[in-house]
Amino acid sequence: MRVIAGLVVAATVAAGCATGQVPGSGSGTATGVQPGARVALEISTWRRGTDGPVYVWTLRCPPGGTLPAAARACSRLDALGAKAFKPAGNAACTQIYGGPQVAEVRGTLNGRRIRARFTRVDGCQIDRWDRHRFLFPSRT
Repeated sequence: MRVIAGLVVAATVAAGCATGQVPGSGSGTATGVQPGARVALEISTWRRGTDGPVYVWTLRCPPGGTLPAAARACSRLDALGAKAFKPAGNAACTQIYGGPQVAEVRGTLNGRRIRARFTRVDGCQIDRWDRHRFLFPSRT
């Protein structure tokens, strides 16, 4: 029985290596979005805070959707890698207010559900917003 279990594990690892996926990793590669990966995002932005009008775009990778410059956005997601939608964290942040803008990103990235909220309420949030600015078109 141990031999069969060992063979099953070896076959699973070999299959993962052949596809570029690590079993149980939840994403295609350690670098993020791989060509042909499933990315389906809905991006909502409020330029004047959530009391103002909402603008909604979609992004699909391979490039598609309503987001301007979708191919560039797919490339930028790839560059951000597996930490693309990581929260800002608990670091000490400068208390600088960057504006009322709010954005929400929902959908899937490499088979993982994504739900992220972006604001500009302090230095850490502004930095996070700026890293993802390519998802929030200034043209409204």
